[in-house]
Amino acid sequence: MIGLGIMGSAMSANLMRAGYQVVGYDVLARRRRDHRQAGGIVARNCREVGRRAGIVICSLPSSEALLQTAAELAETARPQQIVIETSTLPIVVKQEARRSLGARGAILLDCPLSGTGAQARAKDLVVYASGDRGAYRRAVPMMEGFARAHHYVGAFGAGSKMKFVANLLVAIHNVAAAEGLVLAMKAGLDPAMVLKAVSDGAGSSRMLQVRGPMMVKGDYSSATMKLEVWQKDMTIIADFAREVGCPTPLFAATGPIYTAAIAMGRNAEDTAAVCAVLEEMANNPRRPARRLDKHARRT
Repeated sequence: MIGLGIMGSAMSANLMRAGYQVVGYDVLARRRRDHRQAGGIVARNCREVGRRAGIVICSLPSSEALLQTAAELAETARPQQIVIETSTLPIVVKQEARRSLGARGAILLDCPLSGTGAQARAKDLVVYASGDRGAYRRAVPMMEGFARAHHYVGAFGAGSKMKFVANLLVAIHNVAAAEGLVLAMKAGLDPAMVLKAVSDGAGSSRMLQVRGPMMVKGDYSSATMKLEVWQKDMTIIADFAREVGCPTPLFAATGPIYTAAIAMGRNAEDTAAVCAVLEEMANNPRRPARRLDKHARRT
């Protein structure tokens, strides 16, 4: 496992529970330390992970990180070695990494994940797998160690396209859940009661169920997807939609709300913090949300 952040560490933990030995590396020493304490094997660099593992999973924060990782893995790559790329990144970048690894005979699969960090910890992820079908079949048992479900969706890059569609809906549903709960609070309803009742009816969504409890508490500090990372995903989706010539008016409408949350100093908080933005817009802020703002500025 290369990248031991929120997602990578959760996948590693589930793989170890499933009986796999996981060799892990991250540029941050504390994440390597946490991996060792969880029972994993710590590598000194990406090249060592590539030498020791038949299947390598990458969970990386940026295009630059993927290209650097692919270059290092290519130094020790061997024919038919499988590298599974799970991040949300531009397809052109993944194609470049694929060429780098392919020159040494390794196979890169484009396999973005659907699910939050909390869902990753609960093994509630869905894999959108694309690329060499034979390599995908070989990797299926391992995928079942960290994911609830996996779908082969086609040629390399189709997995990323699927993830863009899924995250477009997440962006909209997240803001929609916040808007509904803010309306309820403004109307004098108990948000906890509203969440329970609406989650049982036709107005429910997975984002209401996953992020609604954070919105009810007004506490977004335990991030399963940080706003600063989510902005990267939003940009990638918007660029892709423009590239294929598809209007996305609802998705576009959510952008300024996420941007406002970052402007409030909530970069490191969960994307559910859009609820705090809508509370301010409704002139109905809660005291816990304001305390979190001050804490976010201090950190």
